[in-house]
Amino acid sequence: MRKEVIQLGILGLGVVGSGTVEVLRRNRESIERKIGARLEIRRIAVRDVNKPRRVAVDHSLLTNNAYDVLDDPQVDIVVELIGGVHPAKEYVLRALENGKPVVSANKELLAKEGADIMMAAGRRHLDFAFEGSVGGGIPIIQPMKNALAGNRIERVMGIVNGTTNYILTKMAEDGTDFEQALKEAQAQGYAEADPGADVNGHDAQYKIAILASIAFTARVRVDDVYCEGITKITRADMEWAKQLGYAVKLVAIAQEVSAKAVQVRVHPALLPLSHPLASVRDVYNAILVRGDAVGDVMFYGRGAGSLPTGSAVVGDIIDVSRNLLFGSGGRVGCTCFDQRYVVPMEQVETSYYVRMRVQDRPNVLAQVAGVFGVHNISISSVVQRQTSPQEAEIVWITHRAPEGAVRHAIAEIQRLPVVMEVCNTLRVEA
Repeated sequence: MRKEVIQLGILGLGVVGSGTVEVLRRNRESIERKIGARLEIRRIAVRDVNKPRRVAVDHSLLTNNAYDVLDDPQVDIVVELIGGVHPAKEYVLRALENGKPVVSANKELLAKEGADIMMAAGRRHLDFAFEGSVGGGIPIIQPMKNALAGNRIERVMGIVNGTTNYILTKMAEDGTDFEQALKEAQAQGYAEADPGADVNGHDAQYKIAILASIAFTARVRVDDVYCEGITKITRADMEWAKQLGYAVKLVAIAQEVSAKAVQVRVHPALLPLSHPLASVRDVYNAILVRGDAVGDVMFYGRGAGSLPTGSAVVGDIIDVSRNLLFGSGGRVGCTCFDQRYVVPMEQVETSYYVRMRVQDRPNVLAQVAGVFGVHNISISSVVQRQTSPQEAEIVWITHRAPEGAVRHAIAEIQRLPVVMEVCNTLRVEA
């Protein structure tokens, strides 16, 4: 008999949980018409039932015991929005064991434990949907799993962390330093009190591990993803980038190298101002996907926040509800059926920006260029400015070279008596 009511059990009522409830409430009539059944929230599990909420809910729906949701036979879909790996993984597996499909927005859980969860869902022919885990309100998971499924994905490149993009935008446009831009991000609510996961690149690392696994139909372990944050970017780097015609962005890149190998990395990079990602400002995210048939497509929008991420979660709820009504759960399961290895960062080739302080004396350029030459690193351009009577600052832009060769060259350059400091080394992405 066709269900007339689909009952939801929600774990967590924080930023994303509140946004999800608000979107469900705001657009209830339209959502229910699209599904063909009524949606009801049956239970919501929270840590503290008396805590003030961003969204008003009937207090009788709240419980501080997650198993009141997971083990309730009347709950049709479990929506996991608590974040982290534990106990989220145990809760999701319990829901699947109880025959309940799951919707999640938990990027860390997906990146670290996605294989176990996807296999558990597959064994029971249940949906496990996670659109909200990457890109906030930007649809990217479903398009890659469905609309772009006919393509061989060659490359995914994106700005997938709004906090760091806001900080870099403030540094570039207002001339502030990193610490001041971070404080402004925290004051605006764009950065946590402990911003480490964002500014050290780990948030983007989780997201690109998920996207790479889908793009290359192979399980990409998050520990294999090279990760470098933005804490070493200075006002001087932003000024030089602007002068040279670049924007500095924290980019997440997944690229096919061969049928057996891929690159997956997160790091700051100089992008030419003509690059589609160079103009992505503030807290916005953008993801470029290149398929062999479709070419380049770009997804752009708000990459985080209560309502944008709530929008993605509700989209998954609608999709899973439709599958429940038609008995078609688990249609699109785990697609990680290939074996590929992630190329070590030392073997990755790209161009480089190298900024250094040197003594202002003859033959300095020749000595530094000589070291680059010994390591087969050719120079695209070099710019020098005098900073004092005895000192100069030099910025080198190299042609493409292996990361390992550049690291060895920099180590030797730092030992040259005429070099006072190698201030920063950043990759340049065309």
